[in-house]
Amino acid sequence: MKKIEDDNTLHEHYSFIADQGQQPLRIDKYLMNFIENSTRNKIQTAAKEGSIFVNDIAVRSNYKVKPFDRIKVLLSYPPHEHLLVPENIPIDIVYEDDELLVVNKPAGMVVHPGHGNYSGTLINALTYHFDNLPNNSSERPGLVHRIDKDTSGLLVIAKTEDAMAHLSNQFAKKTSKRNYIALVWGNLIEQEGTISGNIGRHPKNRLQNTVFLDDAPEKGKSAVTHYKVLENFTYVTLVSCTLETGRTHQIRVHMKHIGHTLFNDERYGGNLILKGTTFSKYKQFVENCFKVLPRQALHAETLGFVHPKTGEFMSFTADIPNDMKTCIEKWRSYATHQI
Repeated sequence: MKKIEDDNTLHEHYSFIADQGQQPLRIDKYLMNFIENSTRNKIQTAAKEGSIFVNDIAVRSNYKVKPFDRIKVLLSYPPHEHLLVPENIPIDIVYEDDELLVVNKPAGMVVHPGHGNYSGTLINALTYHFDNLPNNSSERPGLVHRIDKDTSGLLVIAKTEDAMAHLSNQFAKKTSKRNYIALVWGNLIEQEGTISGNIGRHPKNRLQNTVFLDDAPEKGKSAVTHYKVLENFTYVTLVSCTLETGRTHQIRVHMKHIGHTLFNDERYGGNLILKGTTFSKYKQFVENCFKVLPRQALHAETLGFVHPKTGEFMSFTADIPNDMKTCIEKWRSYATHQI
């Protein structure tokens, strides 16, 4: 029986802990749900080669995953993202001092290297412009939190070990302030409200997350989003969303859950015409809006936290970028002419 400690030349590529409510499921099927762009064949090959470990022991591909199993995929070479190549990519720095910096990330830029994205990321840029950034718990230099590739807006980056610990603690304890602007499909009945519900990997679509309701409280991680309607444009609504927690795709998943998918959010079905008329003129208008804003309509507008050294609360705001601004203007004009 092969154990992890028997071979110190292996490098960890993936690590998961099975949820409390995990039903028995073959490990090859389980990993297909968690590893993007994987195939069952590749996973079965990795198992044959003794690269998949559960609770530090190598398993075959027919092993059934149980609650709280510690699953690791270890290979003989380091992950691509560990081979960080500094790249001279410009960064929009909103604020900087000796402890930290706040950056305004453009839509389309991936935050950190990962499967299929090994260059052109924010971390490739950061390691070029800054020396000796501290690693976070995932060995990612400077990164305190992240936002999705096609979401624009603010991120705080730690420049020292103390700043990393202090800022990470604020995010963990939910004392940081994060506010987003989103354009969503439909009219919200309530002008403001709170969406809560555990968020976890979708059981059938591994590229999506979903909300697990009261009948499955052991699945996913708790998530809370507060929203407020800013402006209504007949078939879409501009909303402000404040995060209490920071789960992957949280706003995208929560808004879909209440029936208001983000405009042009392809992964969650918002790239279809979900509200409106069947007139070809309207269809053409929406398609033009999709072209103007070829991504989900989501922007991390405000970021606030306590400075790790001075103890002062700091708040930063980034203007809505032009692609989203133009799309909003188009809808505002459309709504005005409908009245």
